[in-house]
Amino acid sequence: MATRVKDMGMDRVLGSKLHSKYDPHTEAEVAHWIKAVTGDDIGQGPDTVQRALRNGQILVRLAKAVQSGTSNAPPQAKGYKIKGNTMEVPFKQMENIEIFLKFCELYGVAKNSLFPTVDLYEARNMSAVLANILLLGSECQRHGFSGPTCGPKPTEKHHVNFTQEQLRAGQGIIGLQAGTNKLASQSGMSFGATRHIADIKADEMSQEGQGIIGLQAGTNKMASQKGMAMGAVRHIADIRADDMSQEGQAMIGGQAGWNKGATQKGMAMGAVRHIADIKSDDMSQEGQGMIGLQAGTNKMASQKGMTFGQQRHIADIRADEYSQEGQGIINLQAGSNKGASQTGMSMGKSRKIVD
Repeated sequence: MATRVKDMGMDRVLGSKLHSKYDPHTEAEVAHWIKAVTGDDIGQGPDTVQRALRNGQILVRLAKAVQSGTSNAPPQAKGYKIKGNTMEVPFKQMENIEIFLKFCELYGVAKNSLFPTVDLYEARNMSAVLANILLLGSECQRHGFSGPTCGPKPTEKHHVNFTQEQLRAGQGIIGLQAGTNKLASQSGMSFGATRHIADIKADEMSQEGQGIIGLQAGTNKMASQKGMAMGAVRHIADIRADDMSQEGQAMIGGQAGWNKGATQKGMAMGAVRHIADIKSDDMSQEGQGMIGLQAGTNKMASQKGMTFGQQRHIADIRADEYSQEGQGIINLQAGSNKGASQTGMSMGKSRKIVD
């Protein structure tokens, strides 16, 4: 194994997961193929395999053998110069690994399937290294490598040309992408009798049966409202305003509430004021100039000494007849307050609005 700082914490957990993916069967297949192609034995076990492949020299020899034994190799891979290093220097050993990875990419292995150099050199993920070598063996099968191969069989393109009749016939088939119910069973399941909604007509129900809730709507068996008191039934539709007597219209029934125990003792509201009973046309000519006590009182009020002048006829006055000097003078037609006094005036008693 490579000498590096031991993983701690989360790195140690992730490293354990990667090491758990190491497959001995894959290791045996890769070891057998490398020995058959290059003659090198990489041993058994992840530590032994890592030490054998760590310097990259066996991988370089494997890449040279595949390149020389494949006549139908891609042009980029066929023209790639493979020259390894035998120096026991870390960066030269990692350079050998990079040469192998570059050849795998040119030969047809997907770039995202290549392992990083540190996965082999520092033994971080040996399962990725074995998977990369297996993919190289699959590409050898694709390109017709003359020697032995390994890995799964490569996928090939399969072009199928359907006629228009076959395409139209397939439009009425639901493929397995939508799911399948093969081997599905509802054995032992019971849903009760079938309910035919369309067979029930409201006009066929009798007058008495319309007030009954059948078991289809549920059941209240074993339900109890014992001890509950809801009061008498209130039939709103049976009350008509035109059936009420003249005297009863002013009464508040028990349906609107209850005022037992309530009292207005000591409250004085005054006499009822019937606004609608007062008509202006019933007033005498003399009484229209009087202010009743409802509007207040002016008793003991005096306008002694006030003069109002003569009656002013608005229609007889024309603004163009005013002289320039007279327009700034207020004459006696507007009134006079000479000698006016409010001595001894009182406003009367409090005005009760409700009276």
